[in-house]
Amino acid sequence: MNINSGETSDTSFSQGEWRLIWSDEFTGSEIDRSKWTLVGGGDGFGNNELQFYTARKENAYLENEKLMIRALKETYEDKVYTSAKLMTRGKAEWTYGRFEIRAKSPKGQGIWPAIWMMPADMVTYGEWPSCGEIDIMELIGSSPNTVHGTLHYGHPHTYTGQSYTLSNGDFSEDYHIFALEWTPTEMRWFVDDQLYSKQSTWFSSPEKGKEQEPFPAPFNRPFYLQLNLAVGGNWPGNPDPTTVFPQTFEIDYVRVYEFISDF
Repeated sequence: MNINSGETSDTSFSQGEWRLIWSDEFTGSEIDRSKWTLVGGGDGFGNNELQFYTARKENAYLENEKLMIRALKETYEDKVYTSAKLMTRGKAEWTYGRFEIRAKSPKGQGIWPAIWMMPADMVTYGEWPSCGEIDIMELIGSSPNTVHGTLHYGHPHTYTGQSYTLSNGDFSEDYHIFALEWTPTEMRWFVDDQLYSKQSTWFSSPEKGKEQEPFPAPFNRPFYLQLNLAVGGNWPGNPDPTTVFPQTFEIDYVRVYEFISDF
């Protein structure tokens, strides 16, 4: 589904109904390791991605009160690209709330920035995709004016979601606010407080030998946040001669709110 940003759409965010419970404004000189873990490795992460994620300052650092995740074309380990992936696993995890991230995305063939969530518990329903995955924002660099909000769940793999397309320009030209509101019975996706997608139907269909639970499983337990910039992969395809490096995913802030009124 593509929604022109010039259209009027409902919004649900109200400061009077929410309480800020966790945030990172990236105002320091170093990434706050009490909030974030930098993931390392270069196994393609199931998507045939081409980057090696590092914890080096060349790939993830703070600048002008922004988090910079930078992808470089360079030989590192057995890869020809490096980048970074940050996650809150083991440091901050949430069940329900509003997750709001202000960011500016890179563009180019084979470039894949993402803001997404995975469950702290990978046992109850089995491994991915049975465990569930919440994609707050993904962008494919060859279509830089469109972002996607998606749920992954079930066994075999099921995914459902919609997209939002800007009426003018693309997401590399300025910062935009990407948000997810997650309640026990519904998830809502926003760009700049424009509601573009709702989902209230999903299911738990776990791996063989795992217990099946009723709706709203598997999205009824703590999930953690991830921010990353991938290079290549099954969905975006690989970079080509038109792709310029370095590429930088800029995050202005990450804020998490809890509901202070009844669902």
